[in-house]
Amino acid sequence: MTLHFRTLVFTATLLVAGCTVGPDYRGAPKVAGNALRAGAAFAHAGTGVEAFAPAVARWWTALGDPQLTALIDDAIAHSPDIRAAQAKVRQSRASLRSHRADLLPKAGVDLASVRTRSPDLSLLGSSGNSSGRGPLDLFVAGFDASWEVDLFGATRRAVEAASADADAASDDLADAHVQLAAEVAQTYVALRDQQARLGLVRDSARLESEMLALTRQRRAGGVASELDVERLVTQVAQTQSHELPLEADIIESLDQLALLTGRAPGTLDTALKTPKALPNLPAKVAIGDPSELLQARPDIRAAERRLASQNAQIGVQTSRWFPKLSIMGELGYSALDPGHLVRKDNFSWMAMPRLQWNVLDFGRVQAGVDGAKAGRDQAQATYESTVLSALRDADVALARYGHLRENVNRLRSVEASATRAATLTRQRYRAGTASTLDWLDAERTRFSAEQDRIAGDAQLLKAFVTLQKALGLGWQVGSTIG
Repeated sequence: MTLHFRTLVFTATLLVAGCTVGPDYRGAPKVAGNALRAGAAFAHAGTGVEAFAPAVARWWTALGDPQLTALIDDAIAHSPDIRAAQAKVRQSRASLRSHRADLLPKAGVDLASVRTRSPDLSLLGSSGNSSGRGPLDLFVAGFDASWEVDLFGATRRAVEAASADADAASDDLADAHVQLAAEVAQTYVALRDQQARLGLVRDSARLESEMLALTRQRRAGGVASELDVERLVTQVAQTQSHELPLEADIIESLDQLALLTGRAPGTLDTALKTPKALPNLPAKVAIGDPSELLQARPDIRAAERRLASQNAQIGVQTSRWFPKLSIMGELGYSALDPGHLVRKDNFSWMAMPRLQWNVLDFGRVQAGVDGAKAGRDQAQATYESTVLSALRDADVALARYGHLRENVNRLRSVEASATRAATLTRQRYRAGTASTLDWLDAERTRFSAEQDRIAGDAQLLKAFVTLQKALGLGWQVGSTIG
């Protein structure tokens, strides 16, 4: 019996090593033809960018704003969304360990004490010498083990799927880092933009109030008209009307930053209420090439890993066509007296190979296989869509960044010209050689030009952040698990 048992285990082990049903994963399909070949360039790279490979993590440090860097680091450390993604990674890795354990035998130890009493069969009218007995004590100690031999690779395919799912969860966490860093940066830029425009509104209102006071003096002296005074009163009121909406926008941005960093609304008001200049853009931006998106963007990596997982599920379902072999065994002692429990005469053992084969299932297995194949096809389509969307995002972000960079240069030139014109007109007005309307028009033009330049700077910074997000930057290998 021992020889036969060993032979059976050895044969099962050989079968385990040599048979795994279902399609082997050959990697993700090629998408977008030559657009993703190594060395290919983005279609609308534009100016201000270079093709050398960018760093994966901490792109925001290139903006040279310590407060922004601290906010992003704080958000990654305390955001509930990041903690949820980290928990998902731990959960998927625990599931992988569970599936790997299924490849190994299960073993247990039994210790039992039984006290029983048999019925008195003579009272039931039974014939013979049967008679009732008093209470009986039975003591049992045993060791049992079972092993479902992975004959056709069902468990190995399940491990393969779980491993791919764990990788996908890690990539989802990396993508959460990318999204969070970009959102914090966008909100921070919006805050500094709003504060700068609010400061401009207040400066313009103060200057216009001075113009109004001067014009009233001139009106009292008979030099200016009542119409000049009313025009300036209207202009001051219009300029001041921009303050309240900007103040509301600033509060919204402050509360959004608090939320992103895992804090209650109002927590960051004191730290960020003092206006600061917008961060400075680097002279050049590294973008790499389209093929590097496949490694850099976590959402592409996650989609590829889910495709691998769905492919492995086909093998899990296909294995249900074939027999299952289970091997169970037990070693133990039993005795009426605990002092005699481990005697040789009280030793018992059992070995039971068991073969199960579901030969009649009315199409259930085939339905499972068909469903797994459909899941694989869906995952493949999702992967292809993710890659194409990533290429689109990067190309649009590059085009927008290049155009906004040129637009900001033009806006700065317009602002400089409008500022010189306003200064000259103000000097002429004080000298009495320009009308109130001339001064008012010049100040309106200067105010509008400066507003446009501030908005242009903010838009360019946001385009830079969007570009980093589109390139999949903002996460770091080895630091995605909390």
